Amino acid sequence: MGLVVQKYGGSSVADAEGIKRVAKRIVEAKKNGHQVVVVVSAMGDTTDELIDLAEQVSPMPAGREFDMLLTAGERISMALLAMAIKNLGHEAQSFTGSQAGVITDSVHNKARIIDVTPGRIRESLDKGNIAIVAGFQGVSQDKKDITTLGRGGSDTTAVALAAALDAEVCEIYTDVDGVFTADPRVVKKAKKIDWISFEDMLELASSGSKVLLHRCVEYARRYNIPIHVRSSFSGLQGTWVSSEPIEQGDKKVEQAIISGVAHDTSEAKITVVGVPDKPGEAATIFRAISDAEINIDMIVQNVSAASTGLTDISFTLPKSEGRKAIDALEKNKAGIGFDSLRYDDQIGKISLVGAGMKTNPGVTADFFTALSDAGVNIELISTSEIRISVVTRADDVNEAVRAVHTAFGLDSDSDEAVVYGGTGR
Repeated sequence: MGLVVQKYGGSSVADAEGIKRVAKRIVEAKKNGHQVVVVVSAMGDTTDELIDLAEQVSPMPAGREFDMLLTAGERISMALLAMAIKNLGHEAQSFTGSQAGVITDSVHNKARIIDVTPGRIRESLDKGNIAIVAGFQGVSQDKKDITTLGRGGSDTTAVALAAALDAEVCEIYTDVDGVFTADPRVVKKAKKIDWISFEDMLELASSGSKVLLHRCVEYARRYNIPIHVRSSFSGLQGTWVSSEPIEQGDKKVEQAIISGVAHDTSEAKITVVGVPDKPGEAATIFRAISDAEINIDMIVQNVSAASTGLTDISFTLPKSEGRKAIDALEKNKAGIGFDSLRYDDQIGKISLVGAGMKTNPGVTADFFTALSDAGVNIELISTSEIRISVVTRADDVNEAVRAVHTAFGLDSDSDEAVVYGGTGR
């Protein structure tokens, strides 16, 4: 039996009983002959509570100290889980991200993994231990400061360790039974997907599906690490994310034409009004955004007005980066030459994802018909080979998701999807 990396989210270890339940599952994998490495998130809403506490003490905490604070949550979880495993008669050792060899760049609060050197983890496994690793954190390569990886960082930690240790699978345990055709909190009749390709999962993740984060899936695709998304609250098979379809019994699981519908209400829209329609203007705008280290999503440029020679450029970005983006553009107003800026954070994005779009020409028409029938107005449109995304009013998002999900026959005929835990914070 090979090495397995398991990751447990905050809802799975939210309290003492949850930690004991997770410990039993880990020990079961060990008894089945696997070497087991476990990556754990902070308990429940601990990270959010620490953020709230930091904001009460300082409105703009220094990045280094903020990271030092946030990593405390995972250290609590890993130590308690190691204790619970020892109570079941098995040896376990806990490691911080830096002790586990997770090396990152120096960008606090959203560091990226540069390398993983898991020497201490291998040594612990060779002694017959279960290794427990604090997710979401690492150590910077140059200054040796503690860093955090941003939202979803524990998933990325797990996949990175799985790649470095040549694991046979990375199991991501969460509070739902797998990846669904839509968020089961919004669409009660969402179906669980048995298998999905890395490409489709990347599109769902980048479009707002929160069961797996984009960086985690990208890392898994790069190193070809199969991911098994499943619930820590049940014994059911979950969703496999891999490069090739999996086999169940004597049948291969085929990918559906449409994999799912994702939504995202965490973005805002900025419109740069009155931009001179000449070469280099867009480059100047987005260079200013890039220099501020802001990631953007959708971009739309209007047709230039013949009478003025001016155009408008709209783009979406995380709400949390809105103020910084406005400041960066205002700072460069003279060089860009725009008239004004408009900021709108009451928007939502709905995305339809599926590799089958490439060979089914009716998908686009059906998508827009479903939105029209639901009375949803579209503000921006963006497409790729396997995705169609639109921006609407935030208030229309849930209804739009349900309408599109039903229109493409994704509703389940059986039991409703179950969300076992988590507060959604």
